[in-house]
Amino acid sequence: MTRPPLHHHLVVNTGKCLYNSALYRAYSSHPPSARLNVPIDYATTPILHHTSKSALSNPELSTEARNGTASRQNLFQAVNSALSHALSSDPSVLLFGEDVAFGGVFRCSMNLASEFGSDRVFNTPLSEQGIVGFAIGAAMEGAKAIAEVQFADYVYPAFDQLVNEAAKVRFRAGTNEGQTCGGLVVRMPTGGVGHGALTHTLSEDADTAVDYYASYHSQSPESLFTHIPGLRVILPRSPAQAKGLLLAAIACPDPCIFLEPKILYRAAVEQVPTEPYTLPISTAEVLKQGTDVTIVSYGAPLYTCSAAIEKAEKDFGCSVELIDLRTIYPWDRQAVMGSVNKTGRAIVVHESMVNAGVGAEVAATIQEGCFLKLEAPVQRVAGWTTHMGLIYERFNIPDVARVYDAIRVALNY
Repeated sequence: MTRPPLHHHLVVNTGKCLYNSALYRAYSSHPPSARLNVPIDYATTPILHHTSKSALSNPELSTEARNGTASRQNLFQAVNSALSHALSSDPSVLLFGEDVAFGGVFRCSMNLASEFGSDRVFNTPLSEQGIVGFAIGAAMEGAKAIAEVQFADYVYPAFDQLVNEAAKVRFRAGTNEGQTCGGLVVRMPTGGVGHGALTHTLSEDADTAVDYYASYHSQSPESLFTHIPGLRVILPRSPAQAKGLLLAAIACPDPCIFLEPKILYRAAVEQVPTEPYTLPISTAEVLKQGTDVTIVSYGAPLYTCSAAIEKAEKDFGCSVELIDLRTIYPWDRQAVMGSVNKTGRAIVVHESMVNAGVGAEVAATIQEGCFLKLEAPVQRVAGWTTHMGLIYERFNIPDVARVYDAIRVALNY
């Protein structure tokens, strides 16, 4: 088969493998005239704290953190900072997972093994069921067990451990308050990266290089865990949020699923308070006040929502409120209903599939609690009900144009 020219925006499937996407663009970019779907400018987005003053003014911070300093960090550095503080402040904290001692795939545990020793930061066999099962046992024996599943896509073998063991410990214990697996945190990189599935190159030769594509690196499985009482499911939007919410999860008396949007590990950079601090779990945050439409989201899509709001407010003369759920189970129903009762219109945006997703639960709750105030049907803007593609991943994920159009529909209903 003749190799396609490097400028072709396609992938040639030979039946067994695909040509190396690094040699040519395997996904489309925005056209020069694009007005909505342009790359997110993380350096200017209002979602992030671009100054120390802004970062330290957060009223949710502890007094020590507000009176301290802040430093510029990306999300993986903020996670590393939280893990380092947890390990240094509590000898019962353990950190483990595949390649964790080497720093992890995304460098979140970099240098922690050398600082705290192999008894507390260590690699595990390639067994998600074993990793989570060990973490549950360690937590029940009094350890604060932080287990890393290398990609959220690989958590499914451990689903039984989380649902039938971790989530039920306190329920099964009854009045025995000493039986718990609080302190258990299962960390997972989650979500898409924009271009498609991970590749495994089989040759260094540019003329013969081929990749096998693994479709297990861009899924967003968070809604599966929101059906399980006993688990808390947390998904931060930024470095400062990741640090505070991760430390809160480690201190939480309930087992926590902590999902980290992998596309933000390096892209999202902001000022993060230097001192340790926790942020409230199961409390939403209003990122932007508005009067005409409420948008509810979490994680990476918040940046898409913010960009869409900027354009919509300019074009439609409207005012849009933006809410970050932060914790998607148990989530802050009162904050969302309070906002929708004010604006009369609601849109829920998330990256995971629309079917039986977080948006369905939020929409149903809004319908029950805000029905007489609604001026338009609740809309869901979410991933399509299909598997994440090997390429053209962005076609699955909500983009600025879809959120912008949902705002227009809500206003014109």
